Amino acid sequence: MRPLLRLLALLFAMGLASPALAQSPSASEAQVAWRLLDYVAVDYAGAVANGEVVNPAEYGEMIEFSSQIRTRLDALPANPAKAGLVRDAETLQAAIRNKADPRVVGDQAKALAGAVLTAYPSPLAPSFPPDLSRGATLYAEQCAVCHGATGQADGPGAEGLDPPAIAFADVERARQRSVFGLYQVIDQGLEGTAMASFAHLPAEDRWALAFYVGRFAFTDAEAAEGERLWKGDPTIRAAYPDLAAVTQATPAELASRIGETKARAVTAYLRRHPEAAARPQGSTLTLARTRLAESEAAYRRGDRKTATDLALSAYLDGFEPLEPALGARDGALLRRVETAMTDLRVSISRGAPVQEVEDRVSRANALLDTAERALAPQEADNLASFLGAFTILLREGLEALLIVVAMIALLRKAERPEVLRYVHGGWIAALVAGGATWAAATFFISISGASRELTEGFGSLLAAVVLVSVGIWMHGKSHADAWQAYIRDKLSKALSKGSAWFLFLLVFVVVYREVFETILFYAAIWTQGGHAGMLAGALTAVAILAVVAWAMLAYSKRLPISRFFSLSSILMAILSVVLIGKGVAALQEAGWLDVHPLAWVPRIEILGLYPTVEGVAVQLVTIAILVIGFARTSVPKAARPDAGT
Repeated sequence: MRPLLRLLALLFAMGLASPALAQSPSASEAQVAWRLLDYVAVDYAGAVANGEVVNPAEYGEMIEFSSQIRTRLDALPANPAKAGLVRDAETLQAAIRNKADPRVVGDQAKALAGAVLTAYPSPLAPSFPPDLSRGATLYAEQCAVCHGATGQADGPGAEGLDPPAIAFADVERARQRSVFGLYQVIDQGLEGTAMASFAHLPAEDRWALAFYVGRFAFTDAEAAEGERLWKGDPTIRAAYPDLAAVTQATPAELASRIGETKARAVTAYLRRHPEAAARPQGSTLTLARTRLAESEAAYRRGDRKTATDLALSAYLDGFEPLEPALGARDGALLRRVETAMTDLRVSISRGAPVQEVEDRVSRANALLDTAERALAPQEADNLASFLGAFTILLREGLEALLIVVAMIALLRKAERPEVLRYVHGGWIAALVAGGATWAAATFFISISGASRELTEGFGSLLAAVVLVSVGIWMHGKSHADAWQAYIRDKLSKALSKGSAWFLFLLVFVVVYREVFETILFYAAIWTQGGHAGMLAGALTAVAILAVVAWAMLAYSKRLPISRFFSLSSILMAILSVVLIGKGVAALQEAGWLDVHPLAWVPRIEILGLYPTVEGVAVQLVTIAILVIGFARTSVPKAARPDAGT
């Protein structure tokens, strides 16, 4: 029987019983389940051998842990992968009850742990290389009393502990333990043991501790050899492209690929020098993590304005440039990152407790880790690049094309071909301006994420306002074929009063907005590889858009003018609702408008529908204006042409 009361008294006497004794309130069921799975994967071999129980106490613990794993996974929030996780947990329970081979149980536990992280992400690595000198100080102050100064579990506080303190210097155990596994135990503690949670420490301190204790089983001589291997063998460096790879790998897994001696050496080096595997400072995801850390720190200081600005920069400057590439590979993950970033900004804006903001930052970092793996160069392929380039250009190009074609058809119906040059001048000027924007952003200046969103947002709102007025006007001129001569005469006079430049401006704004967004997305996709697929996707989209334009122009020629005005007014109305929704969303992302989420509203970008109170409200107001405008401009049957324009 475990003397828990005696352990608690001992911990208080040593000054360790603090907020750390309780499990961190931020620790999710998924994280606890992962930690238990990691424990089972490592320790089951000490409980069962050759189908027989060799350590009854350890085996009882394995039975207990496997039951907790099943219970905790069953309690997780809804997720498409949840049912499969629970089934796998039941399979693991059965294997342990049947005293299955340790390798089988270990493999099952590791596979299930990986699946849990995929479905319910947790931060897999620190945002920056940890400070091991800080880890050494914390270890001496908080851990050495039980685990010993050299990790031998021989400290004065270890006497009488049941179960005994872990010996970090135990080579065989260290082979099976990742830095991430150590971090999870430090973060959450281990129920039923003297190991308390240290969640009260900042995350960077917990990571520093994890790396520090993870080095005890490996010598300085091995670390020196590991440095030589790291610098001289590119295949080893490729195996550890970032800190997340270092924290997740176990020495045993690396040994299966490069041999035991090399694996120990490389592990010894990287756990002493994690900065060797740090992400390049120029990457946008590194910027996102930096801004998130700075935002969290500012919020702790009580500086909500700075925290908000930094959280916005994390999304706009760090993550958004990669959205098109990620969307082409994993659209669901893209939405989860966007939602996490929005939730963080909402928590900051309403002055939520510091712990809630820290949890939001942790969640965002976990999803950025997942996104980084999805965007790894080795994951790039021509199909993903093709789909990304194709869908982006087709989506953005179609909105602009519909408006341009409607303007061209309108001028043809009015028999004003000389005004067409203003429309063509507008879209050509927009393409040239888009190219100049790309060149400037690439070679001369840096366009911030906020600037991008403001350009898109105000461009969308301006175009939407114009389209509302044009749509209502067109609807008023669509009621009878007898109006054809009247409409043509009035339209011809109107266009002779200088409004041709208005058409130029409308076409320019609409097309430039789409070109601007498309260029930025294409630049992000290009950096991810798959260039041939990207070019093929762009050319395919251009071909489809050309066919659509030809078909629309050909069809519009055969339409009676009243029917043309009726369909055009409906098209303008729909596009105005779409654009105004996108404009509001862009201004929200730029931080100009507040965000109040609506969980019950779906996100449908092609319709400009975003699940926020502000976006839905503005779209509903626009629809109401259109309905009223259409009703007021409807012409009764008895009305005469001279009733007004």
